[in-house]
Amino acid sequence: MRLSKQISSLHAIFTRRPIARRSVRQLLPMTLLGLVSATPAINAADEFMNPPIAMELASVPMVPLELTTHVSRYQNVRSASVVDWVDEDLLIVTRFGDTSQIHLVSSPLGMREQITFAQEPIRGALVPSLAKPKRFIYSKDVGGSESYQLFLMNLDSRSSELLTDGRSRYTGVSFSPSGNRIAYSSTEINGRDSDLFIQELGGDRVVVQQGEGVGWSVEDWSPDEQRILISRYVSVVESELYEVNLATLERTRLLEEHGQISIGSVAYSASGEQVFFTSYLDGEFTRIFELDLSSGAVGPRSPQISWNVSFFRLSHDRSLLAFVVNEGGYGKTHIVDLSTKQELALPNFPLGQMSSIRFNQDDSRIAFSYQTATSQTDIYVLDLANQELTRWTHSELGELPTENMVSPKLKQFSSFDGRQIPVFVYEPTSEGPHPVLIYIHGGPESQYRPRFSATFQFYVNELGVALWVPNVRGSSGYGKEYLGLDNGYLREDSVRDIGALLDFIATDESMDSSRIGVIGGSYGGYMVLASLVHFGDRLKAGIETVGISNFVTFLENTQDYRRDLRRAEYGDERDPDMRAFLESIAPLNHVDRIATPLLIGQGLNDPRVPASESRQIVDALQARDIPVWYVLANDEGHGFRKKPNRDYWWYVVTMFLQKHLLNG
Repeated sequence: MRLSKQISSLHAIFTRRPIARRSVRQLLPMTLLGLVSATPAINAADEFMNPPIAMELASVPMVPLELTTHVSRYQNVRSASVVDWVDEDLLIVTRFGDTSQIHLVSSPLGMREQITFAQEPIRGALVPSLAKPKRFIYSKDVGGSESYQLFLMNLDSRSSELLTDGRSRYTGVSFSPSGNRIAYSSTEINGRDSDLFIQELGGDRVVVQQGEGVGWSVEDWSPDEQRILISRYVSVVESELYEVNLATLERTRLLEEHGQISIGSVAYSASGEQVFFTSYLDGEFTRIFELDLSSGAVGPRSPQISWNVSFFRLSHDRSLLAFVVNEGGYGKTHIVDLSTKQELALPNFPLGQMSSIRFNQDDSRIAFSYQTATSQTDIYVLDLANQELTRWTHSELGELPTENMVSPKLKQFSSFDGRQIPVFVYEPTSEGPHPVLIYIHGGPESQYRPRFSATFQFYVNELGVALWVPNVRGSSGYGKEYLGLDNGYLREDSVRDIGALLDFIATDESMDSSRIGVIGGSYGGYMVLASLVHFGDRLKAGIETVGISNFVTFLENTQDYRRDLRRAEYGDERDPDMRAFLESIAPLNHVDRIATPLLIGQGLNDPRVPASESRQIVDALQARDIPVWYVLANDEGHGFRKKPNRDYWWYVVTMFLQKHLLNG
């Protein structure tokens, strides 16, 4: 169904016409299923796809071209996310080639004009808060190294200028209200500390702070540009907030009398005399507070409810406060008039996720990105006066069969200590019992929230696999206590949650408990390995990307600017007792208990979980003749971001699941 520029209802905006569907299992001939389920014999009659040039493979079968034809229907889905307004136009990020780039859109459902053409994906972009901005900042790295560089683009000439040294890491960029200066943090001085800088565009640079360690960022500028707010992130439940006088560079600690507290979103009020911030300050869940800088008084600006405020954003004149509440994994948006404390009426959106809220220059409209579990991310504009909602992008679904898109059901299961653990279940519409794939998120201080995933829809609709996605203890979104239940010596309690989930799945007659696999990345990769150690006799397959195989070697080898931040979560490996504990739970030290076939994917340039973590577990498993497939991308970092690499990884995963889970 093609949507008109003037959209009359939310139902019309978020619904598309069904198209015909057949599954991959119906489409693949029996000869191809045989190729997928076993290592193929290479002969002149066979046709296989070569891996991307930057990929190295170990024990991975060749990918049949016929398989790629059918999987590709799910790989050509696009999405679009809003950056900000540029006068009456929108700056967005979307992908038409192999990497996401910046585009300009001048009207609802209008042409997407590409304005950056980098070989690497654009990480993010920032537009100054001006009526008619003429330039903006964007950042990108090389090869997934996360050494982000800053570029200034002139919107008239479309020329870009490198603002940074080309080697160090630059993050947390913010424009001054006048748009003439930027603030940012960088590891430039010593390669480790997140030092703070203010730079005149086309002029001098000032070092605001240096040598104070890691975790520092600039949060906001005062409206008169005389002060800035800076913060130091210690852990998910501990941050420090300061105000810096830019004339003297004197730093003043804020909220110190409240002890160890979390700090999330931060912004000055319109007068610059108050500060808004999100925190766990007075309870189990994050809410918005207001700090009076003169008196030090703190009061709530959002109600106390049993859900977290995910983030907030102020309008340009700082009179409107938009914030999103995470209600059981779904986002609920609110906009409040700060002068009257009245909430603006908003449409009822489908269950999904709103992000990147941006007010236009006169604060009469907001642009935002929105997605659901069955509709990919696209950009919408809402007129705040009349609640008129207009769709600005309509990203292509390729040949995706939309009529059988599956939304997850939220369930609860009881873990070893009686605690209730939430799990989202994507269940095929075909007749069961279904093979099961347990997906474990990373973080660990993260949360699975239902979003559009062409990969998930492929597993469910084409492979007939049920996806079970738990938010094990230690996940965010369920209160401060829940968040800390896996810290330090409690690390394996989250692994025990997976054991309880396996018990729960076994009680469901629609699931085939004899065919269960587990998949995850980063910390989720550790959880995959740990699950194979503890529950390998109940698991048919494991798939992990950029996973931790030993917390000690991980902490010793992760990038310097990250090490102390990760110690706050996992424990300090320099402490003898903690080191002994971390070694005792390391999957690397228990490879004798792993017998389940394993697929591992890794980016060579990963600054978070170094490639050595994957290499050492692969070597250990190969030495014991345990089936392990290994995919290494030399031009990637923490995961596969470039389309050719992502696509090939998808093919390999499909073959692995067919061989070890579906036919296992």
